[in-house]
Amino acid sequence: MRPWESWVARHSAKSTREFLAASESKWASGDVYNYAIAKDGSLIGMCQTYRGAEPQGRRMGYWLHPAATGQGIATRATAAMVTEMFTLPDVEYLEITHDLSNASSAAIPRRLGFTEVLRDRGTPPAVPSGSGIAVVWRLNRPTPPINGTPCP
Repeated sequence: MRPWESWVARHSAKSTREFLAASESKWASGDVYNYAIAKDGSLIGMCQTYRGAEPQGRRMGYWLHPAATGQGIATRATAAMVTEMFTLPDVEYLEITHDLSNASSAAIPRRLGFTEVLRDRGTPPAVPSGSGIAVVWRLNRPTPPINGTPCP
């Protein structure tokens, strides 16, 4: 994550404890849902969803240990989170944002049927690998079938 997330440089055991302590109340309020990603009993990553700027939208994110990438794990975890989030009645859309230079993160929303909706030049990149261009992908709630026939 170091190439893409500036907070990693400041990561410590204390910051992990603080994150976990805050996570419980955020889960209870519905503000943030964090999910551990494990393989063979070992933590290899995390995915999360949090309230977006609009009440009907949620943002999603994910990361994996480098040894776990390229195996479809993040895609499967994110797909499961998509399914779970659309069981919530107030969620109309999901968004994933990543830096334009992060091709691995871009592959996940593309595989899951998200549509790229925005490229925004923000502040200068906070990490050396970043381009400073945020790419935003969106997936709208599927339309329920009428009389067993899916709607277009």
